[in-house]
Amino acid sequence: MLDLRITNGSVVDGTGAPGRPADIGVRDGRVVALGQVDEPARRTIDADGLTVTPGFVDVHTHYDAQAFWDQTLSPSPLHGVTTVVGGNCGFTIAPLSGEDGEYLMRMLARVEGMPLEALESGVPWDWKTTGEFLDRLEGTLTPNAGFLVGHSALRRVVLHDEATSRAASPEEIGAMQALLHEGLAAGGLGFSSTWSRTHNDHFGEPVPSRHATEEELLALCSVVGEHPGTTLEFIPGTSPFRDEQFDTMAAMSRVANRPLNWNVLAVYARNAEMVDHQLAGSDRAAERGGRVVALTLPDTLRTWLNFRSGFILDILPGWESLMALPDSEKLARLSDPATRAEWDRLAQSEQGPTRSIAHWAAYLIVESTDPGLVGRAVGEIATERGLSAWDALAGIVVADHLRTVISAPDKGQDDATWAKRVEVWRDPRTLVGASDAGAHLDMIDSFSYATTLLARTVRERALLPIEEAIPLLTDRPARLYGLRDRGRVAEGWWADLVLLDPATIGPGPLTTRHDLPAGAGRIYGEAEGIHHVIVNGQVAVTDGEFSPARPGRLLRSGRDTDTVTVAPQVAGRRQ
Repeated sequence: MLDLRITNGSVVDGTGAPGRPADIGVRDGRVVALGQVDEPARRTIDADGLTVTPGFVDVHTHYDAQAFWDQTLSPSPLHGVTTVVGGNCGFTIAPLSGEDGEYLMRMLARVEGMPLEALESGVPWDWKTTGEFLDRLEGTLTPNAGFLVGHSALRRVVLHDEATSRAASPEEIGAMQALLHEGLAAGGLGFSSTWSRTHNDHFGEPVPSRHATEEELLALCSVVGEHPGTTLEFIPGTSPFRDEQFDTMAAMSRVANRPLNWNVLAVYARNAEMVDHQLAGSDRAAERGGRVVALTLPDTLRTWLNFRSGFILDILPGWESLMALPDSEKLARLSDPATRAEWDRLAQSEQGPTRSIAHWAAYLIVESTDPGLVGRAVGEIATERGLSAWDALAGIVVADHLRTVISAPDKGQDDATWAKRVEVWRDPRTLVGASDAGAHLDMIDSFSYATTLLARTVRERALLPIEEAIPLLTDRPARLYGLRDRGRVAEGWWADLVLLDPATIGPGPLTTRHDLPAGAGRIYGEAEGIHHVIVNGQVAVTDGEFSPARPGRLLRSGRDTDTVTVAPQVAGRRQ
């Protein structure tokens, strides 16, 4: 007898093949029959009018901490995600030493926008090794989950307070290599790191990995190459990347003999030159024996900014330390006209892409204690008050005790931009993803990337057939990470499945929920048009409601992943 039978659905299997009517039979977590299935089952789901696809694979999340207080890893599975990869950007909570756990917790709160009170009360912080961390999560989660080993954690455990002040000695690099060996042998999926200017700790200092030399990076990447089923993730800086940054990524990939993906390529109709420059770096890497893949978010990266957390704002020149100040001191400085003016002078002092962050007039007020300001542009308010845009915004922020939320207008919803995004997704140098789910809980909604892609490009604009769209969310990320028997609907493969209505699929409305430990809040949104989500043959979601089942598998390198190496490549757009 089957455990589950799905009847009358149209199966889009993730390979790019045309959809076809087919039943699916599931036993012991795997698809055992595909076509006409008459064998009786303990449960049957009628998928009449629905499309049955593989579960979506999200390779860039930060669910490492949330996994302890929310085993569903919401809201990702509501949007069809059945497999996540955490531990990106070098920000992991293992390995861990007692004397450095406090630093890692506060760094994570600062750089990844997780409320400190939630981290303090919702995470036990009582393991030491990556293996112990993974063991704690085995068998507890709704989706499948794998975790990379993060550079900043390795560096902090070895160098302690000096991790953010100097280069490592050869002996210290060797100690980091030993920790990485241990973490990968225990099942870590690979190694992650960052050199991005946006990544600063709670003291306003660059996070530990930003102090690493290229020699240190390459030494750690060499360890990855000794473990099967592993991969690399890295952020070399802010766009546009320089040739030296592409060369570093190429060297990392070559030394490990693994593909490397970087985050994040933002695509608009108006930034085609920038996109071409960033993707040309993959060709440069290929010429040097590496494989570098750009992770691209299939939507605008909408961000809600505030002066309390300061994330993104701290990329402005001289603002790293300002955004790390205590709230009381920030308020005092913003209230003083001379100090306030100096902040703006610093923000405007550097040319380049970061300059747009300080275009204060363009921001919209998203949240304020003055309801009459919500939805209005700062520039409009400034004109009304006879002030500069900066003075008007700073005054609002002070009145709100730093809790003002601002957002730049979304200029990425035009047809030309969506067409350009589809063109980029078809490029083998890119991979769809970059949700950052589990991080920046008060400022982004990119957890809905999969349902957004299907809604905007398949259902609304018909820019992609669904048979081409589904592999972007399933098979391509699964193959890059070597996920064994996942990413397709096929006999013998794991039964990670989504039953969706192609006529209604899309992201639902956003709300703010105060459901984190200690009552902390987050931006939250469910999906529309997803009827069932199945993980390893068990129903995990039905019509937007989680089941009690926790069928997710803790994915470990080598056991659950195959080795993906740097294949011979020829530089060029279509390979």
